[in-house]
This record gives sequence, C-alpha cells and structure tokens, in this order.
Amino acid sequence: MIAGNSCRTVVGRMRAATTLGLLLATSCLAVMPDDAAAAPWNKRELRARQQARAAAAAAAAQAAATGTASPDATPSDAASTAATTTGTASVEAVATPDASSDQAASAKKAKAAKERAAKDAREKAAREKVTREKIARDQAAAAKVAKPAPVRPAPPARPGAPQVVPIALDAAQGEAPHAAPVPTEGTQTVQSITIDGAQRLESDTILSYIRMHVGDRYTQASADQVLKDLYATELFSDVQLRNDNGAVVIQVKENPVVNRIILEGNKRLKEDKILPEIKLAARQIFTRSKVRADVTRIIELYKRQGRFAASVEPKMVMLDQNRVDIVFEITEGPKSKVRQINIIGNHVFSATQLRTEMVTKQSRSFRLFSSGTSYDPDRLAFDQQKLRQFYLTNGYADFRVVSAIAELTPDKRDFIVTYVVEEGKRYKFGNVKVESQLRDFDGEQLAKKLAIKKGEFYNAKAVEDTVDTLTETAGSFGYAFADVRPDFQRNKDDLTMSVTFRIAEAPRVYVERIDVNGNTLTEDKVIRREFRLSEGDAFNSYQIKRSSNRIKSLGYFQEKFEVEQKPGSAPDRINLEANVEEKPTGQLQLSAGFSSLESFIFQASIQQNNFRGRGQTIGTSLDYSRYTRAVQVSFTEPYLADRNVSLGVDVYRRDTSSFNYYNTNRNTTYKQATTGFQVRAGVPLTEYSSLIGRYTFNYDDVSLDKSTYYINNTCSIYLAGRYLCDAIGKRTSSIIGLSYVFDNRDNRLRPTKGSNFMLGGDFSGLGGTTKYVRASVSGGHYMALGHGFIFSLRGEGGAIHALASRSNDPTVDSVRLTDRFFLGEPQIRGFDIRGVGPRVLRKFYTGYNPSSGNGGTLTTDRNSWVDDAIGGKYYYLGHAEVEIPLGSGARELGLRPSVFVDAGAVFGVARPSTSGTTILYLDAVTGKYTTSASASNGTANSIAQKFEETYVGDSPKPRVSIGFGVNWNSPFGPFRIDVAKALTKVYGDDTKTFSFNVGTQF
Repeated sequence: MIAGNSCRTVVGRMRAATTLGLLLATSCLAVMPDDAAAAPWNKRELRARQQARAAAAAAAAQAAATGTASPDATPSDAASTAATTTGTASVEAVATPDASSDQAASAKKAKAAKERAAKDAREKAAREKVTREKIARDQAAAAKVAKPAPVRPAPPARPGAPQVVPIALDAAQGEAPHAAPVPTEGTQTVQSITIDGAQRLESDTILSYIRMHVGDRYTQASADQVLKDLYATELFSDVQLRNDNGAVVIQVKENPVVNRIILEGNKRLKEDKILPEIKLAARQIFTRSKVRADVTRIIELYKRQGRFAASVEPKMVMLDQNRVDIVFEITEGPKSKVRQINIIGNHVFSATQLRTEMVTKQSRSFRLFSSGTSYDPDRLAFDQQKLRQFYLTNGYADFRVVSAIAELTPDKRDFIVTYVVEEGKRYKFGNVKVESQLRDFDGEQLAKKLAIKKGEFYNAKAVEDTVDTLTETAGSFGYAFADVRPDFQRNKDDLTMSVTFRIAEAPRVYVERIDVNGNTLTEDKVIRREFRLSEGDAFNSYQIKRSSNRIKSLGYFQEKFEVEQKPGSAPDRINLEANVEEKPTGQLQLSAGFSSLESFIFQASIQQNNFRGRGQTIGTSLDYSRYTRAVQVSFTEPYLADRNVSLGVDVYRRDTSSFNYYNTNRNTTYKQATTGFQVRAGVPLTEYSSLIGRYTFNYDDVSLDKSTYYINNTCSIYLAGRYLCDAIGKRTSSIIGLSYVFDNRDNRLRPTKGSNFMLGGDFSGLGGTTKYVRASVSGGHYMALGHGFIFSLRGEGGAIHALASRSNDPTVDSVRLTDRFFLGEPQIRGFDIRGVGPRVLRKFYTGYNPSSGNGGTLTTDRNSWVDDAIGGKYYYLGHAEVEIPLGSGARELGLRPSVFVDAGAVFGVARPSTSGTTILYLDAVTGKYTTSASASNGTANSIAQKFEETYVGDSPKPRVSIGFGVNWNSPFGPFRIDVAKALTKVYGDDTKTFSFNVGTQF
C-alpha cells in the first residue's frame, strides 16, 4: 500500500493520463480518506476536485432517473474530463460504457504492470549484486598491495559482505524520500504522540525536539514543522508522520553511528594532520553536511600545500547495528607550481627586478628545493604588499596593483600569475617639518636632525622609521604615551610630497612601582638589578627595552619576555611588571664528532647558570681528542657582594701534542702540558662597555721523544731542529692582564647588527721564568643588508715583545715558541693548521750515492717534507663575510650558508739556525742517528738520510683566500664546512681547500 504523501506525489506529477498512471492514481485514492483526498494541496487542485465531484454527482442523479446505471457504476467521462481540463494531473475516476469489461481490462493491465515491476526489481537486485561483488574484489585486490595499517581496527564480524555506498554530497539533507505528513485540517486535537523506529534515542528525547504537544490543534503547518524540527537535528535519515483521528505516529529512521574514519591514498599529508581538522569522528552521528564539510576541508588542506588537483571521494561501508565506516578516498595529485609570473604595466623597473622582490618564485630546475615555487593565495596577497612596499620606498607614491590573477593550467599542475600594475609618477620629499606640542621638543631642531631631507626621493620606509625614532625619543624623555602622526601634503604639479610629523601633547610619566612575579627559584634581586630604571624615575622607553633585553640575556626565563607596563594610581604614574616564567638552567652536554684539526673529538660539560637562584655560574668541562686533552672547572659571581662587579675563577689542565707534520701525519712526539688557574674581575663602565682585569698563573712542561730526537742524551738540532730544542723545558708564567670591552650586538651568538671591540694587554713578569708584554685588539661590525642578508666585517691583531734575552745567539728568539702567535685553519680558511707564517722545511734527497752520499735530487712531494711552523711575534687577520638567507624550511634546520674573504699574516721572528744540507748516519753500535760517518769502534756507519733544511714564510704580505661555507646546527652538534681557495700566498705556506668540524664549537 502506498502512503498518503507518495500518492499525492504520484497524482501531482502524472500529468499524462496514461493507463498505468490512472491505475496508480485510482489505487492511491482508494486508500485515502475523504478528508485527506480533500486536503488543499493547492487552489487549482481543490477547484478541480470540486468540479469533478459535482460532475460525478450530476451524472449519478441522471443515471438514477433514467434507470440505466448499475450499482457499481463509476463517475462518468464528464467527471474525468472536468478533472483533466483544470490543468492538474489529478484523476479521481475512470468511466467506461461497459464497466465489467473495462474492469477486466484494467485488472489485466494492472497484473502486467505488476509483473513488469517485479522484473525490474529483479534486474535491479542483480545489478546491485554485481556492483557489490566488484567492490569486494577491488577491496581484496587493494588489500593485497596496501601497506598494513595496524592503527585501523578490523570491522566486527558479521554475516555477509559489507556494502560500500558512495555518499552523494549533493543530496539535500533532511529530504523525506518516502514519507510525508497526512494532516487533517479542522478542529481535530492531538490525542497522543507515539515514536516508532527509535533505536538509540529515547522517545522523550525525540519529543523534546518537536513543537507539537498533546492537546494542540493538529494542522498541516504543525505537521510540517515536526518534520523540519526533526530533520534539523541531523539525527535522522528518514521521518514519516501519520495521523489517525488525533493519534499521531512519528516513524523515524536514525542516522547511523560512525564506527571509524579511514583515509586512503594520502601520502603527502599523514593521518595526524588530517583527522584533527575534520568534523566526523568515531562514535559520532553520520550526516551528509559533516561529510560535505570534511571533504571541503581536506581539499583545502591540500590546496595549502599547493596541490590544487587533489580530489576526495567519500564512501561509507554499511555495518550491522546501524553503524558505518566512512572512507575518504583521496587523490592527491601533483603539487601545483607557479610556472610563470607576468607583470603588466611596469616601465621603470624590469619584470625580473620586480620578481626578485616577491616571495613567490617561478618554478625552475635550479629551485628544486625551494618552497617559494608553490602556489599559495596568502603568499600572492603578500607579494602585492611587497610590490607596493618596493615602489613606495623608491618614490612612487601613487603605485597600485590593479589586479592579481592566478590561472590554473588545464592539467591543474601549474599556475600562471599575472599582475597588472600602475606605477604612477615618482615623487620627491617636499618640506619636512616637525610640529610638537611637547614642551621639551623644539620642532625646528628635531626637523634638522631627521634622516629624510627635502629634495630626496620619497621613501615610505624612511617615514615609518622616522615615526619610530620620534616615538622612541619622546619615550626616552618620559612621555610614555606620545602620539606621532605623519601628515602628508601631496603636490601632483611639481611631484613633491611634504611631510609634517605632528607630536600630540602627552603627560610625562614616572615609574610608580616595579613588580617581579613568577620567580620561584630565582631571587628578586637577580631580576631587579637588571632593570635600568628605579621606582620614582621618569619613564624611559629606551631603558625599558634595554631592561627586557638584559633580563632575557640571563637565560633563566622564557624567551618571549617583555617588561609589561600597567597604569599607575594617577595618569602620570606607571607600574612595571616583570612576569617571568622560569626554565631549567642546568646543562649537561655530551658530544662526539670528527674534526679535520683534531681527528676524533669527545666533549662533556655540566654547568649550572643560576646556582642557588643567585645568578652564579658553576661548571666543569672535559675535552678529549687524539691530540688534545683538557679539563677545566670554573665559577663566576656576576655581582660580588651585591655590587656591580663580577668575579670569576678558572682552574685547568691542557695537554697538547705536536707542532709539525711528517708524511701527512701529525707528529705526536712534541708534547706541551699546561697547568694553571686564572682569576678575573669585571667592572662596567657604561651600558655597553666594561673593564676586565685578570691574573693567570701557568706551569708549562714541554718535552720531545728522547728516542727519536736525542743523541747522547742531548736534543739533536739535526733531528729536531734548534727551534724545537730551544722550546724544551719547564717554566712558569705569572701574567697580569687588562682588557677594555665594548659590545652592543643584538645577539652574541648570531648577531645581525651592532659592533664589538676589545683592546687588551698582558704582562708576564710578576715572578715566574718568562717575561714579556703582549697586546691584542679585535673588533667586528654587523649589519643587515635586507632580504635576510647579513654582512659582517671582523678583524684582529696582536704583538708580543720579550723583556729578557734568552741567549746572545741572534738565531735564538727571546720569545719562546710556546708564547708566539700562530695562524692557519680555522682562523684563516684556505690554509692548513698553522699553515701561514715562518716555518722550517726539511726536504729529503732521493737517488744519492748510498756509500758517499754524493748527488741525489730533492723531492718535490710536499707530503714527504717535515713542516715545522715556528710562529711569529706579530699577526693580523681580517674577515669579510655575507650570510645568505634560505627558505623557512632551511632556517628551521639551522642551515646558514655564507661567502667570505679572509686575509692575514703572521711574521717577525729571529731567523733560526738551519743545518742546510745534512747527511745523517745510522750508528753501527748504538743503532741511533748520528752525524758521524764512523762508529765508536771504527766501523763505517751507513747513510740513513740526506736532507736540506730551509727557513721560509717570514713575510707581512697578506695571505688572501675566498670561499663559501655552511653552518648547520645539527642534532648531534654544530657542524661547519668550508671550501676555500688561497688567492695569494708566500712560498712555504701550506694550503688546504676543504675543511670541516663536527661536534665542537667553531
């Protein structure tokens, strides 16, 4: 039996009165009550029904009068004609001259229609079965090649194969495909409301959603409202309403519950990136609106990655207990690149120059790892601002971007971006004035000191910087709320832009109170002593900023710390609050690596930077490599006795091996052991400068391998060289030093602007065995070049002078080998360790007469020479370097490439005595090297080696190298790699192209 609303739909749509349509309409009307049949669907239909019933009544009366009508007679053809001529598709009756024969024909046709309907149903069931089997085969095939997904639980066991149904997103949510209310107009009252079909929801819960209650008058509008209310909850997939003389029955079919969400085909975006962004989740009610929103969101996520060809097909797998699995089949597609950037309307600047100002770049093979080639609508808007900023800084005040269009290519792989710009005319600054309502500011005097001048090309960035400068200047005089606004007067006739900076009147503000909050371990005084302001001082924005930077530089608190400003008890009072958030200040560092200087490296250190919450630093460190071993213990008190005086103590032991190379191997027969301590104290002179005094005491023990370099228990100058023999021994050094330090860099580890300077001197002679004076100077300047480029210029130099002569021999320098300056890797790149400066080269002969030692040729292979760097008493060194910015991804990895030029030299040492051409024999008795041709027993000694010793490299001529390098803060420690080429050098210098350090500071 067909429900009432379905009958209404059938009758309302059957405008062509076919036989099947008439039969269906007749069967529909047969099950409809008179009141329902008379329901006012629309005015035309109501009039048609009234006309049809009047015609049928007239025909029946006439038939009764003539006696020709049978008891089973139906309404006449006139009634049918009246019903159809009204323009509606409703048919109430079919009249034929022979009722019995017509009924038989109708029954036959109805049977045929029923058989055809049954056949169609069987064919549809067969097609659905084939579809389900195909889907099952596809799933089985996909399961064989798909990677295992242990995070996706298997569906519960149930009879039969699951039914996979594509989700039609264009279907209207809440549509009732099979049921509609069949209300009765009039004064009928709702006697009862019954809920049928509910599984999870209680009847009372469903009744709370509707506005119909027992005792209300039943109307068509109230019945429609019930459907609207229930569909609005998105809890039901189907709702039907029946009224039986006031007994209202609401038949519901609940939406299924989501069992799980399955993502298929997602490789670029993992599940942990997609699932938190979508609305549907396990144990939620399934609705098409949520699926539609989730599909849109997933596509949006892929668009943000530049994949505009991505598509998502949602499907659901029907499970038992009214549950479903939601499957999002994702086709990611290729990443959409920016193939071309076209600029139309530019005349002053070329398109290539304008493209360099943009963040978005054209996709090219050399930009394989660049993220700027992907299309991003947000980046497109930012590029428009970049273009505007570029033109405004070059004087084009009327510049505007007329349009910016991004067109997706037909294959959805690339975008073509087109900008239409209007450059306008170039302006110059006109009159530049300052009008101040602050009593401490003279507008005319301020205008003279501004960076922008009349006649210069207009620059919007310069105007912004001037506003910031004036605001900061006003703040430094105590005007915390100074308002500086530029007023522009544009003259299009002479193309000038006059600017008047107006400083509004504001009260001078004083610091009422300074509060420190959030510190649990750190004492208040540790934070308060970093403030550059005190309670009662005039407000100073510069000092506030400086105070914030000093507190952040302690390293005890969160990085994003700022001193907050709160209103005081009066308009001219302000409170400062330091709301800190402490973080761990203890450090335990372990690192291992490999260095081209030190071979294997191991470092360990433990340090507490806020010892006992007093700001003290205590720590110990251990360095171990193949050639160097060092241990150190240190303690620093930054504020001695709560005064602005720092005090520190270091105790250390360092063991170093080798000063030379032999056959590409570092010589380990030369050893220097230094044990000592240093006490230092610092006093600040200004905010950025300080004076540091120190006292150092060292005990040095320098030794050589006796089995290799000693003959008759004496160091042999033929084996070791006079310079090494002179260095042997034990000595003490008592050194007092003083340094002036200036540093206003924004960051001491990775500065981007600012300068530093150091001038120091040391005097060794307050006791001890070594006496000298040493002076050193160093400095650097850093500046940002724009677009992320950072330029640095650094230099240093030093000199040492002995206060006592060690020997009357002019070939023996009074400054010992261990106190001299050395230069090479890593100070000057492109040269080997200690590869620059004075040195002694020992070249060996080959092909000489083994009996007499005559003849032979010097080897030209530097790897076979003995290369002894002996250092110098003077040195200088300079660096010019530009750090190159990379994309955001590279910055997150800590990659910082740079290009550099290094120049320097070390020189000025007494020319050592060299042995010239020498023949060494192997003693037949002792088996040791000797310069004697005969052994002690008169036996002739065999020749061991023949060499020539020369002194080279003592020149102040600058050695220059150029190259590039990369810093990388790797997970296993800082990493530095350099490739450099020596442009100028002196004979004897040892060059090196490639160098790197891993696991140690550089």
